[in-house]
Amino acid sequence: MASFFYNVCDMNNSHNILSLILNASPVVQIIMAILVLISVMSWYTIFHKGATVRKTRAQTEAFEREFLAAQNLNHLFQGSLANRHQAGSLERIFVAGMQGHEQMSQQSNSPEATLEFAQRAMKAAYQRELDSLEAKLPFLASVGSVSPYIGLLGTVWGIMNAFMGLSTAEQSTLASVAPGIAEALIATALGLFAAIPAVLAYNRYVAEVDRLALRFESFIDDFSNTLSASTKA
Repeated sequence: MASFFYNVCDMNNSHNILSLILNASPVVQIIMAILVLISVMSWYTIFHKGATVRKTRAQTEAFEREFLAAQNLNHLFQGSLANRHQAGSLERIFVAGMQGHEQMSQQSNSPEATLEFAQRAMKAAYQRELDSLEAKLPFLASVGSVSPYIGLLGTVWGIMNAFMGLSTAEQSTLASVAPGIAEALIATALGLFAAIPAVLAYNRYVAEVDRLALRFESFIDDFSNTLSASTKA
């Protein structure tokens, strides 16, 4: 029994993860390198998108408070124009609506046409902001769906090489094939390591963007009602 544990410990020391990666076949090493690169890009996208969503949510909440507290929409509009470089998504939608309303009111005496033009301007701005928020999310979805298969490819290739080497060996033992199988399974582990965070982040950010989109749509409806009431008055 003592000799068994000694052999296991010795195998663990001589076949650690780093040595298995370094001694893997070139194809498996390339696949591992691809997965590491994908994982690094995925984590960068996760942190960057998380910061973007948090900033957009905070800016949206701040502008909603300003809009509800505003006594004069023109004053709020001028302040938004002066602060356009730091404006958030909702504020840019508001600016687009005000600009469309002012532009059309100078060209037409029809309140309905003026309101419709402002709504179209806001919807166009809304779509631009939504596209910006959804940027890079397809990449996370692709990482989550493709990475396990890339890792599986490395595993299949490594196991195939291990058994091909076993067929030419003079003495076929588990110890002779175990390193090859172990290095192959590392590729699967790397694939899952890249995929799991990407899937979790994708699901979370899609839900966050959907909530922001609903707030933008609600604002467009409320602002349209405000413009309609001011036009009739």
